[in-house]
Amino acid sequence: MKQTVLFLTTLLLISPAHAADWPEWLGPNGDSAWNEEGVITQIPNEGLTTKWESEVGLGYAGPAVANGEVFLMDYVREGGEIANNAGAPDQLSGVERILCLDAATGRLLWKHSYNRNYSISYGSGPRTTPTIVDDKVYTLGAEGDLYCFEASSGRVVWSKQISEAYGAKTPMWGHSAHPFIHQDTLYCIAGGDGSIVVALDRETGEEKWRALTASSQGYCPPTIITHEGIEQLIIWHPESLNSLNPRTGEVYWTEPLRPNFGGSIQVPRKQGSHLFVGGPGVASMFKLVNRDGIPGAEPVWKGNPRNAVYPVNSPIIFTEEAIFSVDSGTGSMISVNPENGSRFWETAEPVLEEPSRKGRHGTAFLIRYQDSDTYYIINEIGDLVLAELTASGYKEIGRTNVIEPSNSTNTGGTRSVVWSHPAFANKTLFVRNDEKIIAIDLDAKSY
Repeated sequence: MKQTVLFLTTLLLISPAHAADWPEWLGPNGDSAWNEEGVITQIPNEGLTTKWESEVGLGYAGPAVANGEVFLMDYVREGGEIANNAGAPDQLSGVERILCLDAATGRLLWKHSYNRNYSISYGSGPRTTPTIVDDKVYTLGAEGDLYCFEASSGRVVWSKQISEAYGAKTPMWGHSAHPFIHQDTLYCIAGGDGSIVVALDRETGEEKWRALTASSQGYCPPTIITHEGIEQLIIWHPESLNSLNPRTGEVYWTEPLRPNFGGSIQVPRKQGSHLFVGGPGVASMFKLVNRDGIPGAEPVWKGNPRNAVYPVNSPIIFTEEAIFSVDSGTGSMISVNPENGSRFWETAEPVLEEPSRKGRHGTAFLIRYQDSDTYYIINEIGDLVLAELTASGYKEIGRTNVIEPSNSTNTGGTRSVVWSHPAFANKTLFVRNDEKIIAIDLDAKSY
């Protein structure tokens, strides 16, 4: 009895901390949702309080927060010039780093550095958010350096250079597909013949299986969905959308789906028995079916130039009533009817500094609050926007600038932008640019 009480007491003590963490890209469940209680639901008149800020290097990679620590990747450029030319790689020399900071103070706890030359377009640093599971942190660099660290100390547990291990050429815009961990397996987009996706033992890095061949590996992270009790590993590369058995790599089904420029980027999103996939030039809805216990998919509708949404940088939200994302061609946030792909509404107000102008590759990161209509949005000019999003329309609650954009959209710097996904954890917003990471107090009791 005494042991049971002790166990329950310990569970009660540790559960709130874990529930408040942001241990991977897009949050605790990888679904762009924030569920903490007691946080602000409007912007105070006096603005928001900065808890701390710490200097960092270049990076599109967002922070992850777990067990009182913040994990972040960056790049310290030592040579070469960053041109932001989508059609040609930057040739850079420098050091790629993994930083571990104290979440309460921003103090550096440990770092791991390694020399890494870049030959990628938009060379301003790593792309992927670290993933923390138990006392392990997993990172993937822009040129394919995959690491597993002991989170508490920074000790390297294992590492693998993907390009060398699988004969995989780094994609034009760098390795951007966040590794995905499910149970004892790490799924990683690698590339090369027969190894677009590889399954590794997350404790040792040993390969379990590899699968799929395509002209390029693309940028879309692996994800697992469950339909009628059967788990499916979903892999979207530049040639097709694929469903695999997560345990063996066996292909359940494949649907041709070719985005423009090889831009398979955003994770497909499931709602009920439907799966939506969107990217540059493609938008498709599929119905998931099981035939005699074997998973399958049936096309429902495809987008055309006058409907749907075509995201590049902005992850997709798929609710029961609507699909929300930012269109890569116009920079407008668009709400789509899941039944037929028609548009409910569109507006550039929460995205662009000048909403009256089109903003190619306009970017905003949407975080849904507790399955409600309330969203926390970080846009490309560094504003935190609170808004209500429904099929009926966009209603802004308030906004404030939280960080300055330190990068630009393309050669010549057409627009100043910050393209790094934030973390919402422990009633705090963690957001970075190419110079610093900032922790901003979102505790309602503070205002």
